[in-house]
Formats: sequence, structure tokens, C-alpha cells
Amino acid sequence: MNKSKLFNVLLTGTFVIALPLFANAQKANWQNLDLKSDTTFGISTEKAYKELLKGKKSTKVIVAVNDGGVESTHEDLKRIMWVNAKEIAGNGKDDDKNGYADDINGWNFIGGPKESVNFETLELTRLVRRDQTRFANTTDATVAEKDKKDWEAFKTQRADLEKQLAEAKEGLAGITGFKNALDAVVKKIGKENPTADDFKNFKPASDVEGRIQGVMAQQLQKGSFKDFYEDQIKEGLDYYTRQAEYNLNLDYDPRAIVGDNPNDATEKFYGNNDVAGPDAMHGTHVAGIIAADRTNKIGISGVADNVVIMGVRCTPNGDERDKDVANSIRYAVDNGAKVINMSFGKAYSWNKAVVNDAMKYAASKDVLIVQAAGNENKDIDVENNFPNHKDLDEKTIASWITVGASGPKDDETLKASFSNFGKTQVDVFAPGVQIYSTVPGSKYKNLDGTSMASPVVAGLAGLIRSYYPKLSAAQVKEIIVKSVTKVNHNVSYKKGEEGAEQDVYVPFSDLCISGGIVNAYNALKLAATYK
Repeated sequence: MNKSKLFNVLLTGTFVIALPLFANAQKANWQNLDLKSDTTFGISTEKAYKELLKGKKSTKVIVAVNDGGVESTHEDLKRIMWVNAKEIAGNGKDDDKNGYADDINGWNFIGGPKESVNFETLELTRLVRRDQTRFANTTDATVAEKDKKDWEAFKTQRADLEKQLAEAKEGLAGITGFKNALDAVVKKIGKENPTADDFKNFKPASDVEGRIQGVMAQQLQKGSFKDFYEDQIKEGLDYYTRQAEYNLNLDYDPRAIVGDNPNDATEKFYGNNDVAGPDAMHGTHVAGIIAADRTNKIGISGVADNVVIMGVRCTPNGDERDKDVANSIRYAVDNGAKVINMSFGKAYSWNKAVVNDAMKYAASKDVLIVQAAGNENKDIDVENNFPNHKDLDEKTIASWITVGASGPKDDETLKASFSNFGKTQVDVFAPGVQIYSTVPGSKYKNLDGTSMASPVVAGLAGLIRSYYPKLSAAQVKEIIVKSVTKVNHNVSYKKGEEGAEQDVYVPFSDLCISGGIVNAYNALKLAATYK
């Protein structure tokens, strides 16, 4: 699963850390606001409800959230969760004969009889583990001619893995050192929740304490110490620990939990019915953006007002497996989803063909797939982000929309700094910076990512299909792409090797096919003209 670039490098004298900086807070629900009336570059959802949809009838649409888990009991989601009416809850039987027993709110393809997978390796790790066995006694001098291409790929991938693992260990050591030094300073200050002024008034006894003082005095201008410590330091520790111990660890393999044969792509009936899983943060946030209850006057308002959320768990804390992705798509299609949101992606693919076949299947059943473009600030016309449609037919591509992330200001910062882009691979951009949405425990949180931009578009697709149910998936995509708010100015992004990046200014039209930000008001007006 792609992660946002959360961390900016800070030097603290004795150690280097990758420390997240607090982002400027945005208005809750800013993604639904209107650029002209609200001076915020949302998608004009609220304007559409007021001016176009008032009094109109709609048909309920199922939107599948193929993700890391959805908390079905969340106060802002429980009313809008899909319920499989053909299944009797808790009887342990497959009442509807679809192959999945007790799939009341969806299915979990990374669960087993007793528990579910939480942490996973990256696809890169799995490929290196596979090929180091295959090439155990191979050298450049002894490799067979027929294996040379695979041998060279293996060496490149092994070097990539070693580099990433070294960086993760360095990051873990750095942020651990920062945490320890910060803890020592806080102890000297003598307050559990010190303020920016407390750090400014602190008398440092060393260069390290002086740097801690400077960093925290700056950080706490934008938030509380408790929020910084819990959301940022802890998140940094969790991130690097996860990378070093799980994602990039060749000795780690949790698949025995599931109990399937992970190399058998034809196997479909495995998993369990726990659609939340051990970590439902990401998927719950995605679900809220799409359809958080617009009638209960609490929390937030999703984009779509008459859709239900089907939870299909296929992505762990690590890279999703192609087999699970393909099966999650087929499950969603076969159980009535008309839109599938996929806020995930990865740099390598074990079995792209099985995912391609599932994509074709979805297209053949008139289901629209919405996918996040990824968070590495890369041109995915050039660099791979899987799944992708580089070798798929036009019919499939017509039912698949890829989304980059935008910010709230109509200026050179409009492209989110982390967002991938591509003039031929990314269709549209949508709000993905500081998006406030649902998280487990009936709570709410701001998150960044194309993972947040994709459900904005999935929600819009569900909204269109709800009010105009006769439109095909391909028509809905065409409407969304044609109705964007065009961006007629240059935007900036960082280009170059880390540590030596430079600001590059390009027309927004160079970043995606449509050259704009999705707009619900424009899309619904255009949908009304289609037959």
C-alpha cells in the first residue's frame, strides 16, 4: 500500500531524523466546497445538492471499499453499510451460496480461521525472497542465457531492497534518538503538555537540547504537544518499525494466518467475514469520504447521499498481493457493487495478469473502478505503479479512472506535493490534502494522500450513478473527466534526487489527461444531458 511522504528531514546535530511537520489545518469537509463561493478548491458538492439535486429522486448504489478494513459500527457509517440481505448473520453458513459464509457487510481476503493479517512484506521483498532461492548459487559467469533477464532484475531488486532497509533502520534509529532527547527536555521543563512558549523559555544545556528547543518551538505554533507526540512521533516510530521489522524483512511471512496457497491465483474461497480487521484506519477514512451519513448532523458529510459501503479487505500494512486484489474485485462485482474504490498501489507486481483479468471482468459487468495514483511524487507514465492500465484494452480503460491529489488553493501549490502524476496514466485530480474523515472508535482525523482523493471521485461516481442509474460505467467516467474545472496556470513540484530536489513549474495539463480538478456540480449538469 502506498504511503504519503509524511516526513521532512531535520538535522539535530548528533542524529538525522525524518520528522513529520504539522500541516496547516483546513476546513472540515473542504473537499465539498466551491472555489468561487468558498474560495477553497473543492468539488462543489454542496452547491450541487442545493441547486441541482434538491427534490430529485435517487436509487441506492453499492460502492465497494477495497482496502485495509472498514469499521462498520462507526457512528457516521453504520447506517450506510451494505448489508447482505441473503445471508443470516452468525450462523456460520453460506446462506446465499456465493462461497463466503456470513459475509454480512463484505469479505476479508487476508483473514484466516483464527485471526487476520495486519503487517505484510512489500512485493519487492517477496520477489527478492522468491528469486534468491532460485538464484542461490548463480553468478554473472554461471547464469544461463535464458535466465539472464531475470537474473539482472533480481540483482536490481535486491539492491533496492537493501537500500530501503538501510534507510528504514537509519530512520528508526534517528527518530528514536529524537524521541529520547525530546523526552529528556520535557522532563526538565516539568510539564506533561508543554507549549511553544515553554520551549522558548527553556535554557538548553547542550547543542542537542538547543535544536530540540528550536524544532519544538516551531512545531507547536501549529498544534499541541500531545497531538504532535501522539500523531507524529509515535507515527514516525510505527512507520520505521513497520518497514524494518515487517515490510522489508526477508524472514517475515504472515501468510500462514490465511491458510491458502498464496501462489495459486485460481483459489477464490478463503478468508473470513471480519471487514474491519486489526487496523481499519485507512479504509474507514476512505469510506467516510465517500458516504459518511449526510442525515445525522454529526461528524462529516460524505460526497454521496444514497450509496451503501461494502467493505472488502484486501490490503494489509504492507503491499497487497495480486491474488487478493483480483479476488476482491470479483467479489465486489459479483455482489452488486457499481463502483469500486481502490486506494492502494505498489512499485512491483507478482502477477499483473490476474489483476488485469479482474479489471476486464469488472468492465464487462459495467462496474467503474476508481484508483489512487500513488504518493511518491512520480511520473507514472514513466515509472510503474500497480495496478495500471498500460497493457489493457480500451473498454477496460473506459471503466477505470486514476486519481491524483490536489490541495485547497488555486495557485502553484495546487498539486499535492506527494501526488503521483502522468499525462497519459492519471485521469483527474481531486482534493487529497488534510481531508477530515472517519477513523475507528467513532472518531475523526485529517489524513493526506491520493488515498483520500480517490474516494472523493468514487463518491462522485456513486452520486452520478445514484441519480442517473441508466448511465454506464464508461459514461460516468467520461462525464467526470469532461466536467473538471480546468486549471489554466502552472503548478510546482519537486524534481530530482532526494536532498537535491528543485522546484519545477509546469502547466497542470501536463500532469493528467483532463487537465483539471473534478467538479460535482459540473458533472451532474453534464449527466443530465446524457441519454
